[in-house]
Formats: sequence, structure tokens, C-alpha cells
Amino acid sequence: MNFPSLTETGRRRNLGSPMRTIVMVLAAAFAVWVIHSNLFIISDPLIQGILFVSGIFTILFLAIGATSRAPDSIPIYDWVLSALSLATGVYFYVTSGAIADRISLLDEFTTDQFFFGSALLFLTIEATRRTTGLGLTGVVALFLIYNLFGSLLPPPFGHRVSEFSYLLDILVFTTDGLFGVPLQVVASYVFLFVMFGTFLAKAGGGDFFFNLAALVTGNARGGPAKIAIISSGLYGTMSGSPTSDVVATGSITIPVMKRLGYRARFAGAVEVAASSGGSAMPPIMGSAAFIMAEYSGISYNAIVLAALVPALLYYTGVFAQVHFRSVKHNLRPSADEIPSAKETFRTGWVFLLPIIGIIVALILGYSPTFTAGVGVLVTILSAMMLKDTRLSLWQLVEGLGATTLQILPVAGACAAAGLVIGGLSMTGLGMKSANVILTVSNMQPLLTLVIAAVVTIVLGLGMPTPSAYILAAVLVGPALAKLGFPTLPSQMFLLYYAILSALTPPIAVAAIAASAIADEDPFKIAFSAVRLAIVGFLLPFAFVWNPGILLELGPLANTLAVVGAFAGALAVAASLEGLVKTQLSAVERGVLPIAAIGAVSPYLAVSAICILVIVAMLFRQIAFTTENARVDSA
Repeated sequence: MNFPSLTETGRRRNLGSPMRTIVMVLAAAFAVWVIHSNLFIISDPLIQGILFVSGIFTILFLAIGATSRAPDSIPIYDWVLSALSLATGVYFYVTSGAIADRISLLDEFTTDQFFFGSALLFLTIEATRRTTGLGLTGVVALFLIYNLFGSLLPPPFGHRVSEFSYLLDILVFTTDGLFGVPLQVVASYVFLFVMFGTFLAKAGGGDFFFNLAALVTGNARGGPAKIAIISSGLYGTMSGSPTSDVVATGSITIPVMKRLGYRARFAGAVEVAASSGGSAMPPIMGSAAFIMAEYSGISYNAIVLAALVPALLYYTGVFAQVHFRSVKHNLRPSADEIPSAKETFRTGWVFLLPIIGIIVALILGYSPTFTAGVGVLVTILSAMMLKDTRLSLWQLVEGLGATTLQILPVAGACAAAGLVIGGLSMTGLGMKSANVILTVSNMQPLLTLVIAAVVTIVLGLGMPTPSAYILAAVLVGPALAKLGFPTLPSQMFLLYYAILSALTPPIAVAAIAASAIADEDPFKIAFSAVRLAIVGFLLPFAFVWNPGILLELGPLANTLAVVGAFAGALAVAASLEGLVKTQLSAVERGVLPIAAIGAVSPYLAVSAICILVIVAMLFRQIAFTTENARVDSA
């Protein structure tokens, strides 16, 4: 039994037995408590958040070493940190009445409140460093320094003097900081959806979805790459992490592609591009979608519905580029890797039931927490239906424990994001940064969007998607709101670029993960992945310009917007690759991107004309090729 990969930088411990079993049981017990706390909510959300964090940190310091070269055994200082985390939770629970009665920013701290509050702040920073690396930790440290010493800066970035006790009060003793929206979302929706994915994978659902993708696309030209696209999208919507998706599915798809003659750079890029889009794929979309729902006030169901077409467009762009390149280089299918339909569905059909259960619950309007619970329950019951997929008692314990272990990096990242958000609310830096962005862009909508995209990608370099999105929503979101951009398109805009930061050089954490499997330079993989994901980089501008792509307009406008967007995605892919079935002329490659822009226009007449232009050009390519083939055969 091995622990799942916990961090982007691989600092997980491989504990020996019996310590490994003890940690797994502790993690499983904590998961049971989380389920209980979601069913029977503690009256004080602050205390519930503190108990969640202290429990997570207690396990985290046992499971994750301090450095990448940390020993597998647990050193004494990690036992101390784990014990301190547990003691902090016990203290706040025992004194919850006094904490609830104190008035923030007016009542002075007692000595013990100051000690345990400061300890929790320190533990959060160390947990962030271990789970996400120095990138996000440095951002948190920078904001903490700004909160304490920003009064020394000149206007407009300066603020009034802030003492450490004031900072501690906001960040730890209210729900505006560490225990704010990001952590609350992790402790409820995200935890349960990760549990759903864990049990689905443990019962064999991951193999089923891979086989299903192989069954659908394996016989086609470029089959292995297309299998990677579909299987990574299916897996990614559950994991919500491009990096973990690359590791989970890429370990299968990349070697298959290389074995059939695909270049290592291309094989890695396909996996990275496909894995990155999983975080935008309904119905789960990773944790960032839940955070968006809390921040924007838009229901999760509405976000899922709006996200469906853009996610399909993203994968259409990647899929089309892979297909056109497969035609160009005559890449072979993977006939020897394809299971039969009978073999795929013999036991795999039971894994469709949890997906159906989640979709039905969403359609019926149930909360995300209830929906996730339905998914977990249906998954376990479905697995018990057949002997081959049945879970033993210890596998159930492992599923619960693995859920807690997999949530550690997300919890660490969202706890850190809470510290940043609390600090921003104290100093008003969010609105100040929005004013700076608007000043630089001279309040020009298009230039503001370009700056917003660049800033979001930069914020997301080396960070988990939820953290990147949260920072962008706080620092960049107000600028878009001031220009009157609707809430849903603008928030979706930021989410997409937060996701795409995982494949964007110079850091491109997803490409780094793929490089180890493909045995190729991560920079080469990253630049190739950006090319494959080009539709994803253009898509946010399209749905901000034409919200019909998000199904936000009337039936006719929505229909034309969706048709135009799919036509545009194919046109961009064809122009970039330079052919459909035969080589495109320079004029055709120049006209197609222009027509793609017009196809997603909110002006119905312009959109209709450009759609016809794209269809005519693509049809001419196909018809011309078919006619030539007939002449050659004659």
C-alpha cells in the first residue's frame, strides 16, 4: 500500500508498516469526521474551520516531509508540529465559547489565545511550503510583510499602520482570513467530490474510462493521442489538478504514443493539453468551480451549465489539431491496444451509474454537497454489485484515508489563499490593484482583458489552479467589474487562464510532470502544449464578447453563438496545422482565423456569414480531396 502522490514536488513519505497503517487509519477517521460535520454542521463556522485545519495539519506533518530529501521515517520535529496542530484544535474547541463571545479588534488577546493563534498562522505557512512549494509561500509572505509594513509605502499603495495583533485577529479569529470561503469550500464540496473520485478509481473506474476512450477513438488515425485527450478529460474533471492528471493518465498514454512512433515532445504535449482542460470540464470541474460559486453568488448548477460548451470547444480545438497533424504525418492507430466493447462493458457499466447519479442530482437542483454525497454513495453501492469491482472493508478505509491525503495540497493552498484574501481586505489592495490595471489600460475593455489574462497566468505560474483563480478573482476581478463585464463571463475568463497557467512557460508544472514520463525537455513540451491548447487561450475572449457561448442569451443567439464557436475552433485548428485533408494555401490559412473571429461575433448577420465561409472552405477541402482520390483510383 503506497500513499498517493501528495504534492507537486513529490515530498511524500513512504512510511513503513505499521506507521503507514496508523496514518492511513487516522486519515480515514478524519474523513469520517468531515462527512459527519457536513451532515450535522457545527453552529460556529469559525470553530468548524479551525477543527478542519488542525486535523488536516496533524496528518500533513506526518505524511509530508519538510524537504524533497526528507527521510521516510518521521523525525521528532514533525511529531512536534503534528502534536502542536492537534493541541491547537483541542484548545480552540475547548475555549470555543470564549472565542465566540470576544469582539474582534476590540477585545485584547489572552496569552493563550495569542500563542495558539500565532502557532496556527505559523503552521499554515509551513504547511503551504510543504504542499505547494516556495511559489505560493513566497506570495503569502510578501502579502504578510505588506500588511505589517505597507504603511511605509507612498500612496496609492500605502495603508494605515497595522500591528501583528490586528493582523492575527483578522486572519485567525474571524472567517475573513484563514477560515474564509476557500477553506470552507474545501471542507465541504471539494472534500466530498475528491472522495467520489477516489472511490471511483479504487473500484476500477479509471481503467473503465480509459478503455472507453480507447474503444471510441483507438481505431482512428492518431488513435493513442485521441485516447489521451478523452481519458484525460474524463479523469481531470474529477481530480481538478492538471499535474496529477498528467501523472495518472500520462503514465499509460505517453508510453503508448511513443511506442507507436510519436515524438516524445508531441506525446507529452498532448497529455498536458488534455489534462489541463479537465479542470474546466463539467460536471465536477475541480475545486475552483465551487470557489467561484461562493464568490460570485451564482449557483454551481448555473456555472456547470455555462461551462459545458466552452469545455467542449477546448477539447474540440485540441482534438482537431491532433487529427489534422495525424493526417499530415500519417500517424498510426493503436489497434493492438484497443479492448473489445464486451470486455470494456462487462464490469465497467457499473461506473456509469455514479456519473448518472451526479448529473440527475444536479438537474434536480440539489446542493453540491448533497450531489457529491450521492456520487460517493452510488459509487460504493455500484462497486458492490459485481464481484470484480467489490470493495473490501480495508479498501473502504483506504478510500477514506486516501481522500484525506489527496486533499492535503488543496487544503494547504486554500488556507494560504485565505491569508492573502484576509490581508487584502484589511488593506484594500484589491481595489487599488484594480485601479492600477484600469489606469494602465486607459479603461479600454480589450486591453483590460489582455492585462487580466497576463496577470492571471503570471499569478498562476507554479501554483495550484484554485489558488491562482482566487488571487486573480481578488486582484483582477474588481477591474473587470468596474468596466461592467457581467459576473459569470468575467469569472469564467479568470478561471480559464488560471487553469492554462499550468501549461504556460516558463514554469508549466504540468509539462514538468509530463517530461519525466516522456523523457523530454519540459520547455519543449510546454511550448508544444500551448500550441495545441491555442483555442483555450482564445476562448475566454470569445465568451466575454459573446455570452451566447455560455448559453446566457436567447435561444437563437445561443444557437448561433455555439455553432459559430465550434466552426471557429475547427478553423483555428486547421489554419494552425496548415491542412484539413490536403495542404491549405497561404490565402486559406489567412482567411480562416479572420472568419473564426467573425463566427463568434455577437452580431448575428456577421456570425452567420463567417460560419458559411468556414463551412464552405472546409467542405471544399474534403470534397476536393475525395474527388482527387476517385480520379487517382480510376
